[in-house]
Amino acid sequence: MKQFKIIIEKHSDGYVAYPVGIVGAVVGQGDTYEEALADVKSAIACYIEVFGKKILDDTPSVEVFIAEAEIAV
Repeated sequence: MKQFKIIIEKHSDGYVAYPVGIVGAVVGQGDTYEEALADVKSAIACYIEVFGKKILDDTPSVEVFIAEAEIAV
């Protein structure tokens, strides 16, 4: 077993989830928080199955920070 940090975003049409530190497009989605989390867990398992456990050695993130930034538009 390996722990992953998962970001789950709530949008107007559902939830989107993605792991931090895995290089590549690994995304889950669902109508609920739980569905999105289950979907991204399945996506991670599939990604590991396709590319091998070696890809987990390349996880660059040790800590994750969420910041807000004001941008002039």
